[in-house]
Amino acid sequence: MGAGSECAGGGPEGSGLEGGGVAGTPGDGRGRVPGDGSTRADRARRVAHVLRGQVLRGAFPGGVLPDERALIAEFGTSRNTVREALGLLRDEGLVERRRGVGTVVVGRAYEHPLGELAGLAEVLQRYGTVVNEVREARPVRAPASVARRLGLPEGSPAVYLERLRRVDGTPLSLDCTYLIPEVGEPLLALGRARLENRDVFELIENAAGMPLGSAEVSVRAVVADPATCAVLAMPAGGAVLAVDRLTRLADGRPADLEFIHLRGDRLTLRARMDRVREGDAG
Repeated sequence: MGAGSECAGGGPEGSGLEGGGVAGTPGDGRGRVPGDGSTRADRARRVAHVLRGQVLRGAFPGGVLPDERALIAEFGTSRNTVREALGLLRDEGLVERRRGVGTVVVGRAYEHPLGELAGLAEVLQRYGTVVNEVREARPVRAPASVARRLGLPEGSPAVYLERLRRVDGTPLSLDCTYLIPEVGEPLLALGRARLENRDVFELIENAAGMPLGSAEVSVRAVVADPATCAVLAMPAGGAVLAVDRLTRLADGRPADLEFIHLRGDRLTLRARMDRVREGDAG
């Protein structure tokens, strides 16, 4: 699918990003084009939005972007705007320029469907080799707020599990999990090797003797602290998707509470949503 077939800043398809002007239209010396209130930086950002989406979806065969002339024609914009947009993607670690080849994709994002209750390792194994490094696995006194959400009396013990997930060697997520004792203690008894080689949802279901039923999930973007950036091999000040997930067993009891930090530059959360209209709900 061509880049121009997607929304790129509000204009109708084929109108270009230069306010309807012609590629190469002279500016006012400040990067502005007559008839368009935006700067070149604004236009480059809009081009980058579209290209980023295509890069993350794997839309370019062979991992090579169209050349500059094709992108200029596609977006109806100037060479400098295209170069600035590609520079934004390069700074994000998504593409790089290679002599004799052009602009190639070097970064990759993995999709995690929001509509499925599945462990991260279950989802990511379709993309490559998943390695779970267990950083901590021990009994703890549950913090009061954690105990309340897990339905435990204040001061109760819980099991704390911290894992670093890698896909094909690239650190992707840091998972900090609190489990109720009846689920967590059997997991500790398995030893680190089993915890690193099996998905935790499967282990929870085996320990509880019943399947998981549902989860309550919230996601927000945050700037990662220096320690998290170091663990995830991210640049300082990088963004992560902070996921808060309370998972329940089929009988409704809370089983685990997870605080997951996902690299924002390497994971895409995906969902299909239907419009709910008045009167549709029973």
